[in-house]
Amino acid sequence: MVSSITRTQGGIGAGSASDRPGNNIAGSFGTNLIALPANPLFGTDGIRGRVGDLLNAPLALQVGFWVGIVLRSHASQSGPIILGQDSRNSSDMLAMALSAGLTAAGVEVWYLGLCPTPCVAYLTSVSDAIGGVMISASHNPPEDNGIKVFGSNGAKLPPALQAEIEAGLRGNISVATSMGNCGRHYGRNELVESYSAALKTPLQGVVNLQGMKVVLDLAWGAAVGLAPAVFQEMGAEVICLHNQADGDRINVNCGSTHLDILQATVQEHNADLGFAFDGDADRVLAVDNTGRQVNGDYILYLWGRYLQQQQQLPDSLIVSTVMANLGFERAWQKHGGNLIRTAVGDQYVQAELLRTGGMLGGEQSGHILCRHYGVTGDGLLTALHIAALVKVAGVSLSDMVDQSFQTYPQLLRNVRVLDRDRRLGWKDCEPVQQAIALAEAAMGDAGRILVRASGTEPVIRVMVEAADAELANHWTNELVSQVQQHLAV
Repeated sequence: MVSSITRTQGGIGAGSASDRPGNNIAGSFGTNLIALPANPLFGTDGIRGRVGDLLNAPLALQVGFWVGIVLRSHASQSGPIILGQDSRNSSDMLAMALSAGLTAAGVEVWYLGLCPTPCVAYLTSVSDAIGGVMISASHNPPEDNGIKVFGSNGAKLPPALQAEIEAGLRGNISVATSMGNCGRHYGRNELVESYSAALKTPLQGVVNLQGMKVVLDLAWGAAVGLAPAVFQEMGAEVICLHNQADGDRINVNCGSTHLDILQATVQEHNADLGFAFDGDADRVLAVDNTGRQVNGDYILYLWGRYLQQQQQLPDSLIVSTVMANLGFERAWQKHGGNLIRTAVGDQYVQAELLRTGGMLGGEQSGHILCRHYGVTGDGLLTALHIAALVKVAGVSLSDMVDQSFQTYPQLLRNVRVLDRDRRLGWKDCEPVQQAIALAEAAMGDAGRILVRASGTEPVIRVMVEAADAELANHWTNELVSQVQQHLAV
C-alpha cells in the first residue's frame, strides 16, 4: 500500500444492500437500451471497436454502470474505481460516459486523465480501489477505441466477472438504483507521479543510465509526458519521436507497429538503443544500436537469462504464447529453461504466471510481464530494465542479441474477414482444416503453423515458421489462399 494514495474524503461508499445486484430494477440504468451483437463483447483485451458503431457514449454509460455494480458486489470493502485514458479524440467522451455510469452505480471515480494503461493497473493494485478502467484501443488506429477493466489486484478482469458485466448489459441481471446514493468524480492526476516513482525505485542505487543515448517513439499516445521524464531522471540522454498527445495521429505510421522511423533515428544519432511504445504504452519493442528490431522473444530471453543467473526465475520458467518463435524456445531449453505457451493475449500469460508461480512472461508483440516489478504488461517498465541490462552488461544490445539465438523464419499474414460469424467459426471450415493438416504433415518437426481469429481485429491470422524460409513462404501462401477462398468476404 502506498501511503500517498488515500481515499478522497466525502466520497460515496458501497451503499446499502438494496443497491446491490438481485433487486428490482429502478430508473433507466440496467435496462437494455442499446443494441448489442450476438457475440461476446469482451475480446482478448476488453471491449474494442470502431467509435460510433458499437462503441459510443450510450454503451460506455451502461458499461460504467455495470462495471460499478459488479465490482462493488465482489469487493470486500468500499473503495473507488480508477479511470484513465489515452490520447484518442473519442477518449474524453467515453471517459465522461463511463464516469457517469460508475457514479450512478454508487462508485467514487478517481480520474487520472492521460496516462499509460499500466499506470491504472498499478495504482489500482496499491490503493484501496475496487477496480480500474482504461480507455484505449492500444495499437489500433485512431478511429478505434476500447474499454479495459482491471480487478482490485491490478490484473485484467477474469472471464467470470466479464460475463457478469455482460449479463447486466444484456438485461439478464436486475438492480435497484437510488439517486440519493450517487458516487462522486474526482480528478486525481497527481497520482501518476506515484507510478513514475515505482518505475524508478527498483533501479535507483543499483544502476543509472548516464552516458546512454536513448530514442523513444511515443506514438502520439499515452506515454508522451511520462516516458521521456523517467528516462531523463535515470540519467539517459533522450531523443523523442511523436511526443505530443495527438488523437488524430496516435499509432499512425509510428510506435510499436511501425519501427522504420525509430530505426533510422537510432542510426542517425548513433544512439545506444531505441524503444517504440503502442498508444497506451502497455507494450514495447526495442531497436538495437545497429537499427535492428528486437522483439518480445528477444526481450524475454535476455531478461530471462539475467533473472536466471541471479536465481530469481523459479524453475527457469518463461510463459509466452503460441506466437513465440521456435528458435527462442529451443535456445531457452538449452540453458535448462522451461517455456509454457498460452493463447495469444497478455491476460492468458498473466493467468498462467499466477497458476504456476512464474515471474516472467509475455508476447512476441512486446507485452512483457515481470512480476518482480509490476502487476501487468508494462512497456515503460520493460524499456527501463532492458536499458539497465545493457548498461550493466557493458556491451551493446546488438552484441547481446547476436549471442542469444537465431529466429526461425516466421511469416504472419492477416486475411480480412468482415463477417464475424465466419471469422469465429473458421475451425469448422473443412478445406482450411485440410490445408492446415497437409502443411503440418509436410513440415513435421522442421516447422510450426498457427491459424487463429484475432480477438481485437476483423482478421484471420496465418502464421507459418520453418527452419527453411522457402518452405515457410510456400505454406503461408497456400494457407492464405485457402482462407481467402473459403472465409473472406
